[in-house]
Amino acid sequence: MAGRYMAYVGSYSYTGKARGITVYDVDVEAGTFVYRCEVEVDNSSYVQASRDGKTLYSIADEGVVAFRILENGSLSRFDSAKIKGMRGCHLSTSDDDKYIFVSGYHDGKLTVLRLNKDGSIGRITDGVFHKGLGSIAERTFRPHVSCSRLTPDGKFLMVADLGIDQIKVYRFDRESGKIYEVDSIHSELESAPRRFIFSSDGRFFYVIHELKNTIDVYSYESGERTPVVEKLQTVSTTGKRASKETAACAMRFGPDERYLFCSNAGDDTISMYDRDEKTGLLTQRFCLPVSGDYPKDIAIFPDGKHIAAINHAGSITFFKIDYEKGLLVMCSRSVSVNEPNSCEIVKIGD
Repeated sequence: MAGRYMAYVGSYSYTGKARGITVYDVDVEAGTFVYRCEVEVDNSSYVQASRDGKTLYSIADEGVVAFRILENGSLSRFDSAKIKGMRGCHLSTSDDDKYIFVSGYHDGKLTVLRLNKDGSIGRITDGVFHKGLGSIAERTFRPHVSCSRLTPDGKFLMVADLGIDQIKVYRFDRESGKIYEVDSIHSELESAPRRFIFSSDGRFFYVIHELKNTIDVYSYESGERTPVVEKLQTVSTTGKRASKETAACAMRFGPDERYLFCSNAGDDTISMYDRDEKTGLLTQRFCLPVSGDYPKDIAIFPDGKHIAAINHAGSITFFKIDYEKGLLVMCSRSVSVNEPNSCEIVKIGD
């Protein structure tokens, strides 16, 4: 917990009201963000910090943009790279910061790029366009790559495609950066797997489905040719009175991974689950409103006591988490920000 923290919020800049990335100082004790400045980048639909906390990467119209995270938490743009495809929607990095993976919603493309030691973006090492047809026009009618991450053992790259209701599994060659398809995990028809995250012990992963408003819990074991996975549980992301127009959006662990949080747009709520560390199973504790519209992302404060809803309609709202009573208590005034998409909280200094 010791140290200072910054929050970087990526926004669309189509209308000209937002410049790209808004930089905030994080007041951990009060559970709020304090505005510092804005940094220009075209249509920052997703931001991701490197594992060493020295570089912030952002999706942009031109591909991927890299920013130095300075000692005072400000950003300095120093590199960019094209991805030979349409603008992406999600980023992740390898655990050694040697690769970055770009998920392409619009064209169904997964792109792998090498990263240099200084954090700059190297050449494309591989890329693949998904093929196939879904069933719902626009949303799940054709491939929409929505999330990609390396498995904890580093052997496989898993790629969620909400357009064809699958998570494709690729063997990953860490030397060459090449990928080779070896398996696929099928979600329910018309469920739209949007994001997935692994527990830090590598034993479980969690998949949030945008259209079905569910989270699937899977066990994970490494394998020689393919990983060994088993679906353990399916839970709803919403409460009993959910709107029919609800879309599950974001999913995050609390700092100690005893709790998992997700957001629901349309219903405009956040749900919290107790997570059994031994079995990986989830138990919903609450599903409560966020006092904002379209919570596209959520940010868990490093103390685990506060949460921010990143509301795409134009605000960030802040809450204290009452774990005993199962409540969210608004703890600060909301802040206005134009069309925010994602948020990354980064520790500054030692």
